[in-house]
Amino acid sequence: MQGKKLFLDKEVVRFRLSERVPRHNLYRRLAELVDWSFLYQETQGLYSHTGQPSLDPVVFFKLVLVGRLENLVSDRRLVEHCALRLDILYFLGYEVDEELPWHSTISRTRQLFPAAVFERLFDHVFAQCVARGLVAGDTQAVDSAPVKANASLEAVLEKHVAGTRGPFLATAEAAAVAPAASVVTAPAHQLRNLAARQARLAVHSSVPGSRHPQARLLSNKTHYSPTDPDARISLKPGKARALNYLCSLAVDTAHGVISHVQADLADSRDSLHLPRLLLGLQRRLRAHELRLRDLLADAGYANGSNYALLEAQHLTAWIPVFGQYKAEIEGFTYDAQQDLYRCRAGKALPFRKYDTTADGNWSKIYWATCQDCQQCPLKPTCVPGAKRKQLTRTLYDAPYRRAWQRQQSRRGQHMRRVRQSTVEPVFGNLIHHYGLRRLNVRGLAGAHKTMLLAAVAYNLKKLLKHRLQQQVAAAVALPRPLLAANTRTWRRNRCPS
Repeated sequence: MQGKKLFLDKEVVRFRLSERVPRHNLYRRLAELVDWSFLYQETQGLYSHTGQPSLDPVVFFKLVLVGRLENLVSDRRLVEHCALRLDILYFLGYEVDEELPWHSTISRTRQLFPAAVFERLFDHVFAQCVARGLVAGDTQAVDSAPVKANASLEAVLEKHVAGTRGPFLATAEAAAVAPAASVVTAPAHQLRNLAARQARLAVHSSVPGSRHPQARLLSNKTHYSPTDPDARISLKPGKARALNYLCSLAVDTAHGVISHVQADLADSRDSLHLPRLLLGLQRRLRAHELRLRDLLADAGYANGSNYALLEAQHLTAWIPVFGQYKAEIEGFTYDAQQDLYRCRAGKALPFRKYDTTADGNWSKIYWATCQDCQQCPLKPTCVPGAKRKQLTRTLYDAPYRRAWQRQQSRRGQHMRRVRQSTVEPVFGNLIHHYGLRRLNVRGLAGAHKTMLLAAVAYNLKKLLKHRLQQQVAAAVALPRPLLAANTRTWRRNRCPS
């Protein structure tokens, strides 16, 4: 006979939430894995001793971690999603008939808590990863990726020069409340170079007879976002321009655990953020008595000062040298002991002086005497329009040269593959599965908190997976005689003779 299920929507008298969540459930195991009580002490000084009770700090952090684990960016969607899941309600400590906090309460609490509390949670989870043997500490892979900001590129405004009124400042009152990011701070030579480059682009992009308006030529030196002044215009290869933040990560190569994360401005090179990243990474590793020896990064971190910094701290930098650097100059040989170059004719070009560029980069200048060059038969092909031959090298030529030699070695090629297989998959997971495709907060501090939460959720997944593998390995490693004895006892009890 055909069956037909009837739904009566009756009120259930006896219902226990813990009985409906299985033992192997992710959130049930997560609730048993982490001791969340330390968050009460970390946030106690942020509340008054009077007034209405606030949202439980532990509930808040569990909620925002669920948002990362479920790949939910919106707080409103997060609350709606949690209300439909019994396992998440059990993880949060809410009954089925209890109302979850409003999404605006989550947003206000996120703004209330400083970034130090989020970092404390990250350190707490990282300490458990170290205790489980998931972190070796000696080799770290570093990389960065842009994350879309909560602002639109269409709403950017033009900056004004200090002491003047820009096109968007109609009154003195508007100028008084304008953010600091609305003032042009770039040096004059950079603005001239930018204007020349935009003029060339405007000539090449203009098509005669086209009805489409010409694209806006935007730059962080001349434009800013009034919605989120900390967001910066950046361009990712293969993607359109957008307002972004930069997420910088350090990943341990032993098991892929994130050891450091920070939010940076997206309008500067990756190499400029390495000193701050290295400082935070080493502080965390030293707290667990771990020593860093090798640092892996891509060519975006190639910088002479970074090479010198890592060598001063006795760290091996496996960072490919940037493409513009050449270890050898054709036709010239370098004498490291005397710090001079020799040309094909055997004439010496000794070191003469230090110099700086307009951007503040230091360089070393080498040149030969005018008498040597004037009497040289190779002058028409070497320096046809000058009195003497001059070479300009970076101040950090020696660290560059050693990094280039490591890059060409067999181990350097191996380290490049290790970096690609370690940190790049982590970024792919964070962006596509942990809610870092777009931020739902504004400001550099808010971006840093969101990135910390995504890293905490990723490390928790690593911790849970390792714990499950340990349990399976323990079951497989059960001695066979003991297993046979248990089997005989079970059969004897089940079928007594």
